[in-house]
Amino acid sequence: MNDDFDVVIAGGGLNGPVLGLALADAGMRVAVVDAAPARARASDDFDGRAYALALASVRLLKAIGIWDGLADTAQPIRKVVAEQARSGQTGHFGLFFDSAEIEEGVLGQMLEDRFLYRALIGAMQDRLDHIPETQVVGQTADAGGITVALSDGRSLRAKLLVGADGRKSGVASRAGIGRSGWDYGQTALVAALKTDVPHGGTAYQVFLPTGPLAVLPLRGNHASIVWSLTRRQARAIDALDDPGFLEVLQPHIAAITGAVTLAGPRFSYPLGLTLANDYIAERVALIGDAAHGVHPIAGQGLNLGLRDVAALAECLVDARRQGQDIGFATALERYQGWRRFDSTALALGMDSVNTLFSNDNPLLRAARGLGMGAVNAVPALRRRFMRQAAGLTMQPMPRLLTGQRL
Repeated sequence: MNDDFDVVIAGGGLNGPVLGLALADAGMRVAVVDAAPARARASDDFDGRAYALALASVRLLKAIGIWDGLADTAQPIRKVVAEQARSGQTGHFGLFFDSAEIEEGVLGQMLEDRFLYRALIGAMQDRLDHIPETQVVGQTADAGGITVALSDGRSLRAKLLVGADGRKSGVASRAGIGRSGWDYGQTALVAALKTDVPHGGTAYQVFLPTGPLAVLPLRGNHASIVWSLTRRQARAIDALDDPGFLEVLQPHIAAITGAVTLAGPRFSYPLGLTLANDYIAERVALIGDAAHGVHPIAGQGLNLGLRDVAALAECLVDARRQGQDIGFATALERYQGWRRFDSTALALGMDSVNTLFSNDNPLLRAARGLGMGAVNAVPALRRRFMRQAAGLTMQPMPRLLTGQRL
């Protein structure tokens, strides 16, 4: 393997491979350094882990040439329903969004992790250097580029190192980039269900006093739940056996799903907000959770990362075509200016919604009901919310998010 690259990407989850493929399509030499074994997550077994891909994110996957092989495995999101409820109850719906009201079509697609990751693995093998079971353990920037040290003892040389290595990004830490944020005191419980009631492509967000509960449609009569609870409640519920878990869950979703059974393993992870103080440093750029780890409410985490991917890829490709060094501040400052305010505003917005709805205060409950009723009553406002959820309001819109190749 030639060790000289235009871009080295630390992190082989989802954002890193998508960025690598976009840059490789534009003629750049790219290496994706992936800590996981090459096919560790590319299993055929259903486990329910899935992503709510906004319409703009789907267009990006089309632009890099992998969506056609995924379309038949995805579940279109045609409607979104939100309600607030007291513990153990479900109430009347507070918000109702129907994709028929916007001209772009469906609001997005639910796609299982196993299908998306497998497609990315296959595409990387053909189009870039994928280095599995390896970590970036060091980096040294200089005037001519950046030297990247790997855990297997090798060194790579590149114009730019991209950190796509998660909330505890080693790339960010070694570059001297600090972080701000806080712990929510919540844990998300995630599980896949088989339901009695067909979902019809509708995604539900139930706001309980303990935190939001999302019920997301998957192919067939399956759904994925993301249930945010206080740490204490989550520990108690997570410790239950499967029948006990369903007994506690069922009252909250029975009106939506009917009777349910578990269709895969259960997962849990702590929730917090973490924002990088900068998205760039000398010959370094951050994307995805390395830049902003957000609350899973509304399922926007991956979509925010893919917005980073689209913006950074465009900045780098444009700089290269203008004869610039892609690791220079010119291209990187354009990227930070494009993404930092948007992603921070959305992260703090989701934080505010979680805080506002994760309680049973009667005054706040009344205010929430009035607010949701007001949005429902104004079609133009509903359409704006839907277009924002579909990822169509970012300005300026990166070319990849419109489906154009770079």
